[in-house]
Amino acid sequence: MSSRDLILSRIRASIGRGAPADGAVLAPHLAARTRGPAPGGAWRDSREGLLQRFTERATALASTVERVPSWAEVPAAAAAYLIARELPTRAVCWPSLADQAWAGAGLQVEARPSRGDDLVGITSTFCAVADTGTLMLLSGADTHAATSLLPETHIAVVPVERVVPLMEDGFALLRAEKGEAPRAVNFVSGPSRTADIEQTVTLGAHGPYRVHLILVG
Repeated sequence: MSSRDLILSRIRASIGRGAPADGAVLAPHLAARTRGPAPGGAWRDSREGLLQRFTERATALASTVERVPSWAEVPAAAAAYLIARELPTRAVCWPSLADQAWAGAGLQVEARPSRGDDLVGITSTFCAVADTGTLMLLSGADTHAATSLLPETHIAVVPVERVVPLMEDGFALLRAEKGEAPRAVNFVSGPSRTADIEQTVTLGAHGPYRVHLILVG
């Protein structure tokens, strides 16, 4: 028994519970739960409404957003964003994005996790939440968390069909497509920020200084 198992077994014993429930027991329980109140509005009724809401919310959180018609335009859009801001054109990306024509757009992109000294990280996303302008990223062998957390600039490619209305819809999609949650689920709502010092908001305190979202489709 690991230390974790020992601690959890003692907690269960103290509250009078037996062995932990497995997934077969938990799934019906989760499915039977009703959702709480949710924001209404016409934005939830169409794909374009979702995208407009997502763009407004993400922009309010200091992300920048652009839209391109297809994946073929993604490398050029990323390059234009970096060059316009005089940012480095060397980056790391998720392995799933390695086959994009980065070099043809003038970018030097390596498909590996960030080592801490990389200044630009390029990822996709599991889904995006329109109501909050938030990205939902799952950790995994091909979706390295470090790529979005360590570089000063995070570029995220968001397929328009992966934009869902609410946070609850993101979790429902996770259960439907993955069954179980990965080791980590990270939510990205704009650049990292803190107001711990003199109540002044400072960007880039614990992560990227800037987040650029490229909607595809």
